[in-house]
Amino acid sequence: MSRLRGGTARGMIEGIRDREGQEHQRPEEVSDATVQALGKITEALEAVEAARGFLYSFHRLSGTADLTLGEGVEELRDAGHGQLADHLARELVGRNVLPGRWTFQLVEEYDDGYYAAFKQLEDLARQTLVEGGRHVFEAEMKEARRTQGQPHHSAVPDEAAR
Repeated sequence: MSRLRGGTARGMIEGIRDREGQEHQRPEEVSDATVQALGKITEALEAVEAARGFLYSFHRLSGTADLTLGEGVEELRDAGHGQLADHLARELVGRNVLPGRWTFQLVEEYDDGYYAAFKQLEDLARQTLVEGGRHVFEAEMKEARRTQGQPHHSAVPDEAAR
């Protein structure tokens, strides 16, 4: 694993097994290359999760904009600009952001399609190769980078309390 310092990840496995839960353990037969590849796939899923967050932000902001626009249109009407208010209301209030779609539909399509498939297939890769272990690459990186015995460098929370 080229991103780990201090030798190969294989040499650190026993230390992780002593302290980490089964979820972060690498099965004995799994190579460094496999753990690194799975780490990249999980990293890609994390980017998809961030993109999903931006999509939800887009959804919320677009909805807020439409509701605020509606208030502004009503204030224009109250201020005596009824013709312009009618035009804005007809052309823009409640308008689709894409043909036939409001943002909730984009969110649902993303969640049910690409996002669901990505999560399912990332899980399949982990189940197939590392018995479902999550963040195995990161657990090994943590073990390689932490300074044993130093405060704030504990392997697990229980050890930090000591």
